[in-house]
Amino acid sequence: KVSFNEYLKLRETTTGTTGKIETILARFRGLNLGASTTEDEDEYKRRTVLLEALEGIEKKLYSISERSNAVGYRENDADVQAVCELAEHVRDDIIQYQLAQQKAIYEQNCKMIDSDERTALNTCRRAHGAGYQHGNRNGCLKGTRGSVLDKIELWAEDPATPPVFWLNGLAGTGKSTIAQTIAERTFANGRLGASFFCSRGVEDRSDLHLIFPTLAFQLAQKYPDFRSSLIPLLQSNPDIVHESLLSQMRRLIVDPLLSARISTVIVIDALDECRDDEPESAILLVLEQLVSKIPDAKFFITSRPERHIMSGFRGPLLKSATNVFILHQVDRPTVENDIRRFFKHELSKLACQPGANKGWPTDEQVDSLCLRAAGFFVYAVATVKFLNHKFRRPSDRLEVIMSSPEITAHEGQTGLKTYNSLDSLYASILQAAFFENDADDDAMVRSVLGTVILAANPLPPSAIATLMGIELNAVRSLLELVQSLLVLHEDMNQPIQLFHKSFPDFMTTPSRCREPRFYISPDLHAEVVLRCFGLMDRSLKKNIFSIPDYALNSDVEGLRSLGETTLGGALVYACRSWYNHLITTDHLIQDVLLALRRFLEGNFLFWLEVLSVLGVLGDAARALTATLKWLNEVPKDFQPLFDTAKDCLRFLTEFFEVIRQSAPHIYHSALPLAPASSIIRKLYGQQISSVARVVTGISTSWDSCT
Repeated sequence: KVSFNEYLKLRETTTGTTGKIETILARFRGLNLGASTTEDEDEYKRRTVLLEALEGIEKKLYSISERSNAVGYRENDADVQAVCELAEHVRDDIIQYQLAQQKAIYEQNCKMIDSDERTALNTCRRAHGAGYQHGNRNGCLKGTRGSVLDKIELWAEDPATPPVFWLNGLAGTGKSTIAQTIAERTFANGRLGASFFCSRGVEDRSDLHLIFPTLAFQLAQKYPDFRSSLIPLLQSNPDIVHESLLSQMRRLIVDPLLSARISTVIVIDALDECRDDEPESAILLVLEQLVSKIPDAKFFITSRPERHIMSGFRGPLLKSATNVFILHQVDRPTVENDIRRFFKHELSKLACQPGANKGWPTDEQVDSLCLRAAGFFVYAVATVKFLNHKFRRPSDRLEVIMSSPEITAHEGQTGLKTYNSLDSLYASILQAAFFENDADDDAMVRSVLGTVILAANPLPPSAIATLMGIELNAVRSLLELVQSLLVLHEDMNQPIQLFHKSFPDFMTTPSRCREPRFYISPDLHAEVVLRCFGLMDRSLKKNIFSIPDYALNSDVEGLRSLGETTLGGALVYACRSWYNHLITTDHLIQDVLLALRRFLEGNFLFWLEVLSVLGVLGDAARALTATLKWLNEVPKDFQPLFDTAKDCLRFLTEFFEVIRQSAPHIYHSALPLAPASSIIRKLYGQQISSVARVVTGISTSWDSCT
């Protein structure tokens, strides 16, 4: 039997009919279709059907091989092409079969986790929805990106190749789509251990310090031996997620992998989307130090060629341990053929819609779209989304794109160095959606789209309407006009997703979004934080959830879900994310400072109640720390406000565990025991519980340890 590695090497070196046949045969012989220990009757039947199909194809291949020679090559080439295409279809069917098999194994492993182990794993703070199976990401279209995928799969399967593979590509070149496909295929063959798809628009998935805990959680779900090594660590040190990245990787990833002797593949997509202020990527600096200690683990990483990431990969130890593939330097005809295949596949479906013109699209139109795409797969995807409209014919929508300035052939060949084609498409879509707007309408467009783009976490239309104080139908109507640039659900309570990261890049970069009507200025952060403060000021109150006096949060069944329902999406967002907008604000400073003062002096304790009930009190520490840093940088002397914010942080630090366990004990325990000089005690003294009071022993000031 021929291994997959040998098959790939053979396919790269062979030419002619016989070579193609032999590589396909090698692939079939090397497939792992043996019976599993948990196989049921239906699974056995499916596997039998697959094997019978492969035997039939094998006979056909041998027949062609016997007829193939130097004389008969041309006559038989069509046969070979047909069988090659059939082989690709069979391969996809086999992958789907293997995926189903691996999912069954994974689910069985999860059922083996007992309650104590589950409790320990759940104490590990992690990013939800970061794995490849979550979200609405699509893999590569069948028949596209073949050479790139082959190289990556060869690397993943060959133990002799370097342990790290860096797929480096500009925005819109298809990195995440390739990462999704690689994750699916390595999961199908049992090699994928964990995956983390970073996202700048989701707070948890842009936090570097959640990458290793999330990967460790997934590895523990998949591998019982890994779990056996990790659980004791989490039970003895549940706060390990707050340790340094170096300590996290060593203790959460390296040590359990070595102990369990596991060979696995780990996928990290869009590393550039994580917040990282270091001159060299903090994750890559850690990886450089430790990757050699786990030779059986492979890391597939994708990112844009950002300066700090490129610096990280230049480290001498990591450089020698990394395969680098520059996606935007792939042979242009190969990329154009894949984009053309995508256009033909998707437009053929649109051409079947009622009312479509006969013969649409023409070859000339497809050629023009390929030229405009200039190597950007994201251009092709955005175009198809724009053409697929519920009420308008795709041919009419295509004319909107065709009427925009067309890039020259030279620009098409060098387009990856700029974003001219993509910017032109986005501008055309926005202009077609809002061409009749007046100045007031444009302001509304900027506010709504700006809130979608600048939000720390994806917001649903209903929350945007509440936060902005406008009708939901107005928000819905506006967003539906640009739904080709968004992932918009029928349910207005479902979060809006940006269709691609290049769209917010375009909207927030003045040199690219040259139409002032649509440019999203950083000044909008000030408007959003003021709306957050305003909503909290109108909505927060003492004991908003009607929790009995002295009760622990855990005493009230379903309290967290009750809290989310009571508050609604907009107020939850305001409470958890206001500081993300504050720290980037340098506009309307006086208004923002006054709103911050009202919040700290009037709603601080009510805000802590909310975060306690939601189980995210750590957000308060992050918010106050960030606020103090921002106040230090504000070009105004606001010392009293700084002192108040500092006292808030001291209060939270001193009584964190009390508040985390019980929202009512903010008033029964924390506030009564605060020092006499505490600003918070003076501001909220009237809120101290009258049931029990401290008669003597109150300290005069915060102790030095705090």
